[in-house]
Amino acid sequence: MATIIVVGTQWGDEGKGKIIDILSERADIVARFQGGNNAGHTVITKEGEFTFHLIPSGILHPGVKCVIGSGVVIDPGALIEEIDELEAKGINFSGRFFISDRAHITMPYHKILDKVIDAKRGKGKIGTTGRGIGTTYMDKTARVGIRVCDFLDSEVLREKLKIGLEEKNDLFRRLDSNHHLDCDSVMEKSVEYARKMKPYVVNTSRMTNEAIDNGENVLLEGAQGTLLDVDFGTYPYVTSSHPISGGACTGLGIGPTRIDMVIGVVKAYTTRVGGGPFPTELANELGDRLRNAGPIGEYGRTTGRPRRCGWFDAVVVRQSAIINGLNCIAVTRLDILDKFSNIKVCTGYRYKGKILDEFPPLLKVVESCEPVYEELSGWGEDTSRVKDFKDLPSNARRYLKRISDLVKTEICMVSTGPDREQTIILEDVWRP
Repeated sequence: MATIIVVGTQWGDEGKGKIIDILSERADIVARFQGGNNAGHTVITKEGEFTFHLIPSGILHPGVKCVIGSGVVIDPGALIEEIDELEAKGINFSGRFFISDRAHITMPYHKILDKVIDAKRGKGKIGTTGRGIGTTYMDKTARVGIRVCDFLDSEVLREKLKIGLEEKNDLFRRLDSNHHLDCDSVMEKSVEYARKMKPYVVNTSRMTNEAIDNGENVLLEGAQGTLLDVDFGTYPYVTSSHPISGGACTGLGIGPTRIDMVIGVVKAYTTRVGGGPFPTELANELGDRLRNAGPIGEYGRTTGRPRRCGWFDAVVVRQSAIINGLNCIAVTRLDILDKFSNIKVCTGYRYKGKILDEFPPLLKVVESCEPVYEELSGWGEDTSRVKDFKDLPSNARRYLKRISDLVKTEICMVSTGPDREQTIILEDVWRP
């Protein structure tokens, strides 16, 4: 039995939802360790399409327990809405969905403040989703946040809410915002949400550690990607948490010695949403082709925003492999490249006449870098129906091997389409 972490290796949107869904089939517990409802996982099954924002996609597998860990920030309204939608589609939550009593709550003022602050940045606008994720983490770090255990205690909640609203309403005034929130109205809605959340709240750290002690298969999932990590990403164009493998330990209360494997999800090309540098971006017809190829296209599942598209960047994924300690990678959306006659891979960056083989920390350097490309021949064949690696076109296999060599990590899975069945398994990661 094993404890496995799945992380994104680029700027998010790598297709983690599908990979997690496939691995969940043999998991006993699937646990989310960071982020909020600013991210989305999409899973396509014979029963239809399911989009997840807070709830782990493992909930689609009967008998699998799903956990929201303490490192996640929870918008209670969004959570309840997601539960209701999934229950309406026949998904059972009873006895198999659990929320950490230590996770932090996204309050209405967090969402307002998120939009107001980003608008004030002008040219430095980060391009947040406006869902209050960053501002919730701000309060968490400032030690004035509201945790789930506080949210469930109406007396504690009212006291914290008074303090929070006094500060935030004053801040709205100073930011020339006309927003003002009333304590009683916020309290009324919060109590309703708390009542609906209460049956799911437990000490998830203890629960998850006991599952590992009992030899169960435990799958740990993050949102976003490594280059959006608040420490190791393209700061300040990052998220406010740690979507890297280390974040799984702090976000779930699990010691690092308990982790058996880390799988990195890698898109066969590169995309990102929002502001920030993107060395291999194709702001041209090729980028449009990448965005609109395939059955679902490159548009945010949470926001609907078009994703910026570009060639595969080995510098980015190589850094991710190091930071996350990857054991293997799952390559997704290979089929999108089926109709490209020539495909480029970025192997390094040229800056002031020098070749850089690692991602620079200083944004002005990244913005001035010129990608160094290696060109490979395309395969011009449909890979979406291929079930075995050896049956892939030779140029597709050559492309995958080049990616593996550049990032110095073996490939364990290849996705050739959005459906569960469109997956080639090279390694059984749940093996004893």
